[in-house]
Amino acid sequence: MIEASRPDPDALLAQVQADEQKARRGRLKIFFGASAGVGKTCAMLAAARTAQALGQPLLVGLVETHGRADTEALARGLPRLALKQVADGERSRTEFDLDAALAFGAEHPGALVLLDELAHSNVPGDPGKGSRHPKRWQDVEELLAAGVHVWTTLNVQHLDSLNDVVGGITGVRVWETVPDHVFDDADEVLVVDLPPDELLQRLKQGKVYLGPQAERAAEHFFRKGNLLALRELALRRTADRVDGQMQAWRRRNAVASAQPVWPNRGALLACVAAGQPGEKVARAGARLAAQLDVPWHAVHVQAPAQMHSDAQRQAALRVLKLAQELGATTATLTGPDLPQALVRYAREHNLSRLVLGRQMRASWRLSQWPSPRQWRWPGRPSLAVAVLAAADDLDVLQVAVPAAVAPRPQSAPPASTRPTAWRGYAWAVAVCTATALVALPLHGVFELTNIVMLFLLATVAVALRWGRGPAVLAAFVGVALFDFVFVPPRYSLAVSDVQYLVTFAVMLVVALVIGQLTAGLKVQANAATEREHRVRGLYEMTRDLSAALLPEQVAEIGARFLRAEFGADFGMKSALLVADAENRLQLLPGATAAVDAGVTQWAYDQGQAAGRGTDTLPASSALVLPLKAPMRVRGVLVLEPAAGKQRLFGPEQRRLLDTCASLLAISLERIHYIEVAQSSTVQMESERLRNSLLSAISHDLRTPLASLLGLADTLDMTRPPPSAAQAEITQRIRASALRMNALVNNLLDMARLQSGAVRLNLQWQPLEEVLGSALAAVVPALAGRPVQVQLAPELPLLHLDAVLIERVFVNLLENAAKYTPAGSAITIAARVVADEVEVTVDDQGTGLPAGREEALFQKFERGAKESATPGVGLGLAICRAIVTAHGGRITASTHSGGGARFLMQFPRGEPPREDGTNVRVAEMAAAAGAGPHS
Repeated sequence: MIEASRPDPDALLAQVQADEQKARRGRLKIFFGASAGVGKTCAMLAAARTAQALGQPLLVGLVETHGRADTEALARGLPRLALKQVADGERSRTEFDLDAALAFGAEHPGALVLLDELAHSNVPGDPGKGSRHPKRWQDVEELLAAGVHVWTTLNVQHLDSLNDVVGGITGVRVWETVPDHVFDDADEVLVVDLPPDELLQRLKQGKVYLGPQAERAAEHFFRKGNLLALRELALRRTADRVDGQMQAWRRRNAVASAQPVWPNRGALLACVAAGQPGEKVARAGARLAAQLDVPWHAVHVQAPAQMHSDAQRQAALRVLKLAQELGATTATLTGPDLPQALVRYAREHNLSRLVLGRQMRASWRLSQWPSPRQWRWPGRPSLAVAVLAAADDLDVLQVAVPAAVAPRPQSAPPASTRPTAWRGYAWAVAVCTATALVALPLHGVFELTNIVMLFLLATVAVALRWGRGPAVLAAFVGVALFDFVFVPPRYSLAVSDVQYLVTFAVMLVVALVIGQLTAGLKVQANAATEREHRVRGLYEMTRDLSAALLPEQVAEIGARFLRAEFGADFGMKSALLVADAENRLQLLPGATAAVDAGVTQWAYDQGQAAGRGTDTLPASSALVLPLKAPMRVRGVLVLEPAAGKQRLFGPEQRRLLDTCASLLAISLERIHYIEVAQSSTVQMESERLRNSLLSAISHDLRTPLASLLGLADTLDMTRPPPSAAQAEITQRIRASALRMNALVNNLLDMARLQSGAVRLNLQWQPLEEVLGSALAAVVPALAGRPVQVQLAPELPLLHLDAVLIERVFVNLLENAAKYTPAGSAITIAARVVADEVEVTVDDQGTGLPAGREEALFQKFERGAKESATPGVGLGLAICRAIVTAHGGRITASTHSGGGARFLMQFPRGEPPREDGTNVRVAEMAAAAGAGPHS
């Protein structure tokens, strides 16, 4: 009893950690109602006024009054948080300012924020300017995590689990819902209730909705039948939450198995045996639970006599599976005392009604092949009577099990297993006989009381080795041999002294008690050893998985654990399949189980178990478990018992398999994110080193380049003038220096853009002017390649940095000139498409390398790795950085004509009104002498 009442240290540690985490969080109070208009907001505001009077720092984050005067009056005088404006398309809407509320909570520890309508959906708005979370309950979670207390309101139709039920009742389906865990985890739920008649009267008085909205509500949602059903749902859901809190309190503050059951809710416990009687009890329990609308449990108590009966265990597992399909919570219990095991489980789970089969007292002990250890002694109470004697706080319901469905041997067991049941009894007789032979020479040396101790020791030995039944037989045989061999007259069952009858009775009782206790302790020791072995196996698996760095190591560790735990009973074969980046399952090395691609893909896609022992593809020989990690499903685990061992997994075994799959999934996800972190770190370091080198090299090259240009100009101005050969050399020096200077400028621009040091000088500019300046700047680079300009007449002004966009056009035109033959045309077109302005630059060259269109916008990427065309691959990277900084996009492709096309898309915006007239690009280019273009 001392060991049974000792609290679990792991549970205590988990509770302490949960309490510490809860102490750091804010408290959530929900004002809960059946429908709109019951007074949730008014009750919240009235309570807030009371809290304010008591000195509680509070802030009204958002309260929806819907124009009701009484709600406005209650909100008047309470400090309010200014709402923020969020753009929703072409209009602006007000939303709760989460950052301002967090700042208020940081300034006022223990602050309270009032936030109406918990199920509200926030306006997304523009990135960085809209709401941070899509739902208001997520705002509440962030406030609670920051230590801010929150009061809020919620209607029953907004709970996820009841949303479809309410929609079926009222015919109105709401799409703004709150997960049930938010409601269940709330620190306090206050039900604001109002009778339907009073609510309908408030609706007529305009205290719920105003104007036509009230009339529509009265015709559809606000009907008395609907309101009665919603009221029942709200009260039942609140009662479920309180019931969960009560059971948690029982588990935390006292030993539940030692407390009487509190019959505040009539939950059922069905005790099922193997075979048809157990199935009848399971179905009866399901019907009773459905009629009473209560949860129910189904358990099978495995007696010590059944510990090694595989047929009995498999039959019981089939009954438990049936109960689970009928909606029960199932479990397999082990204990020498069946009534005590049932009572302990009922009290731990606060189950007030116990359902038994009327012939259960025989079926608990009968197996498919009867043996003497299963005989019932006359006068022994039935299971129902024993349960009532052990716990008078339980209601016992007996289900009639006719003799027609009583357990019958389906077939004789194999001959090889038949002697096993009798072997223990034979050994019991042999041990007692050997004890009599050993003690025979001691007669006359030892007193008879000491010889009795030898027979008691033999009974203990038999109980330890062969269990309860042989121990009972050893007790009787020991008494008989003691009487026959040692008690005068010897070698006769007659007794010369009546006092020996008392000795025989005490010896028999002591032997029976010692045998029973020893057998029971052996069962408990075996169960404890099995649990310890399972826990040790999980610990070793977790330890090994924490050090795994490759998916192959995870597969090997999982296979080793499964062989150790299930190899003896199932001869378990396993295979681990991991999903790649394209969600394709890849088989890891070391697989021993056969893999069915259809079953594994279904289990991965649906995130549910499939195959053997499930409702999906049960004909499969393997069980497939999805590897569910916190972020996503990482793969599947395939488990296949060896041939000839096609047995069902018990509830404990299935939970162990689920735990194994969960550990494997978490380990695979950890390895994935380690790889992601390493790749990101390497990429960040590479970018940092590259930018540092770009900045350093470009600055160091500017001075020698300027000197080269100056020397070239000096040579041109020398007297006498240089010869033709010297002039040509001077021009080559100047061209090379200019080309190098352009490269250095690109390096500097790229370094500044990457570091974010460039500030855009955004002005409303006509695209014609920017394009004209760019054309004038690239006249030498075009070298006789005509440029055709096709601008739509309705082009608006664009909000851009003219210098940087000019640089984009210059880079694109120079790039086109490099990769197109002389005389080929370059076309620039612009048009308005929806809310964007599209600009295209087309050439008539060889086009872009297939499949590398996107890679060309990376730094130092060129169309050909080895090419005589000058450049280092920075022009397009600079173009993308500039266009992206303007909120636009740039892409590249090969058009149908064979050349390259660069497409830029800029946001249109709303430019101010123009007073002057734009100068067309053709006129500007002609004035600058840009060459043949139109």
